[in-house]
Amino acid sequence: MKHWLVKSEPSVWSWDDQVKKGTTNWDGVRNFMATNNLKAMKKGDRVFFYHSNEGKEIVGVAEVVREFYPDPKDKTGKFGMVDLKAVEKLPRPVTLADVKADPKLASLMLVTHSRLSVMPVSDEHWRHIAKLAGLKGDAAS
Repeated sequence: MKHWLVKSEPSVWSWDDQVKKGTTNWDGVRNFMATNNLKAMKKGDRVFFYHSNEGKEIVGVAEVVREFYPDPKDKTGKFGMVDLKAVEKLPRPVTLADVKADPKLASLMLVTHSRLSVMPVSDEHWRHIAKLAGLKGDAAS
């Protein structure tokens, strides 16, 4: 299983929206690097949900439940989406300030590629963030 992080502005789509919907498509990505990351996602992969611009914090864990398929809103046919299911709200959100202050997370793409909306998270970084957030069980691994 691989790990990922997706970003959304809470005023557009928040963690609470994701929880209410349960499972939804992650669409609207129009960056080739982010699209390649969507293409690499596999069913069962875990995903941190990050509130960007407002809040700037990792707030939840989702799971990939459908792998990459075409985004019908993309008339070029170049971009696609995956389906994500809400799994668990973090006991303690992990803020961007927390991430930037932690030397163990200095190479996390959230720091090094801050504008990217879909990014991989190494197993080591996932476990560390999960520990900071107070996650236990399946969501922590």
